[in-house]
Amino acid sequence: MKKWKSKLMLVMGFALIAATPPARSQNNSELQGNYAFSFTGMTTGDGSASTPFGAVGRFTADGAGNLTNGELDSNGLGISLGGVEKAVALAFTGTYSIGADNRGVMNLNIPGGGTLAFAMLSNGNAKFVEVDASGNHGTVGSGTMEKVDASAFNTARITGDYAFGLSGQDQSNNHTAIVGRFSANGMGLLSNGAADENMSGRFSTMNLFAGTYMVTDTATGRGVLNLAPVIGGSLQNLNFVFYVVKGGKIFMMESDAVSPATPLLLGSLLQQQTPLGGFTNASLNGGMVMYFTGVRACTGGGLIAANGIGGLTLILDQGCIWGGSANDNSGTYVVAPDGRTDIRYLTNYATAYLVSANEAFLIAPDSAGGTSATSGFGEPQAAGPLTNSSVQGKYVGYTMNPASLYQTIFSGVFTADGASPTGTLTGTEDISAPIGARLGVATTTTYSSISSNGIGSISGSFGATGNFPPDPYNFPGTICVISPSKFIVLSSGNISGSGPIVYPVLLIFEQ
Repeated sequence: MKKWKSKLMLVMGFALIAATPPARSQNNSELQGNYAFSFTGMTTGDGSASTPFGAVGRFTADGAGNLTNGELDSNGLGISLGGVEKAVALAFTGTYSIGADNRGVMNLNIPGGGTLAFAMLSNGNAKFVEVDASGNHGTVGSGTMEKVDASAFNTARITGDYAFGLSGQDQSNNHTAIVGRFSANGMGLLSNGAADENMSGRFSTMNLFAGTYMVTDTATGRGVLNLAPVIGGSLQNLNFVFYVVKGGKIFMMESDAVSPATPLLLGSLLQQQTPLGGFTNASLNGGMVMYFTGVRACTGGGLIAANGIGGLTLILDQGCIWGGSANDNSGTYVVAPDGRTDIRYLTNYATAYLVSANEAFLIAPDSAGGTSATSGFGEPQAAGPLTNSSVQGKYVGYTMNPASLYQTIFSGVFTADGASPTGTLTGTEDISAPIGARLGVATTTTYSSISSNGIGSISGSFGATGNFPPDPYNFPGTICVISPSKFIVLSSGNISGSGPIVYPVLLIFEQ
């Protein structure tokens, strides 16, 4: 977003100068009801350097193009509302328009104005990007809007065991990630906490921490959560604002002023489906597709296959958690009753906190003194075979929360034909970049040779990656199928050697 001269304008990651969208026919009933949202972005003044920005909030869509009951909290650097660096429970209204292809544009009535481009999923949720940066000034980023259960807007509904994943950056873009779990008693107290933290390369494990939480507004689902200092951790007392999605899911953002000790962390809280007697090694049994982000060079994914008794095989690793190691090598894992999982592969290590069987938040230490602070999420892979024909139908494609200005940032709609041995994926993208938004960009890629484990090749182009390399971003890359309704696309990038610098890209496609 732009750095505005007037302190009366809200310079926030949602928007500031409206892009002019293409004409769209009306399909507004696709967005209807109460929604919560989460947004992660970066604000730049020159297109090469950035500072972190984030926002969480909620709104009501009437199905006819109007937003009411909007409320948001934002945090970051270089933003101003009468000299105040962040918005707290800011009320807003707005309008939106959805085309026949289920791509939409949303305008928020906030100080300074605001425009988002979004794409609707089949379940009524949406993925979006901010489209107001121009001339290398402004904020680029992506987020999600999800339907909420308003009956869960009270402290008592937040009860039981929860796992969480948080990541973000400080004012110098040093990256931090935390994944963990705790128990909530439904009365505002958190206990039995455990977490692993990577603070710009400093990895630590924290056990038996406590905290507090409260839904402070039962009309909007807004609440606050505090994690007290813990033995062994690098961070200070952390305060968060959150918005309830449902009893088992919450969007949360750190509300402390951004500093080296309190980086801007965003993420989600998911209720653990803890088996009777606790998690065991049998809770990992089958394929788990992982996707993760760190700083610029550490974005990717992978696939592990666990045998349910403590052994695993790394089938694909394209990213930083295990250093891009060779495929088809064996490792081990141990699952604790609270879901914390110790994963070992060759000389490498990672930690997972299970949400349910084969589903987890993940984090890893950095190797060789790195500072990537890589973290992400793993999902259970559907039973195979998963081949070219598994990738068929209409999908929404989008960028996972970007950790750099140089990563592709877009949302869009795509159609896959499922053909073998080579399938075609055609789509229309809305692209966010510091140089300016590009709406309605057509793209075509091909995917081929997807084997029974869901892994294949993909080539073509997706979106823009900022100022370099020149867009469009050209693959080849890897496609990894989670299920017929969801797959990820990975590229390894080129961050050393000859040729232009190309940072890795992680794209997610789901129906």
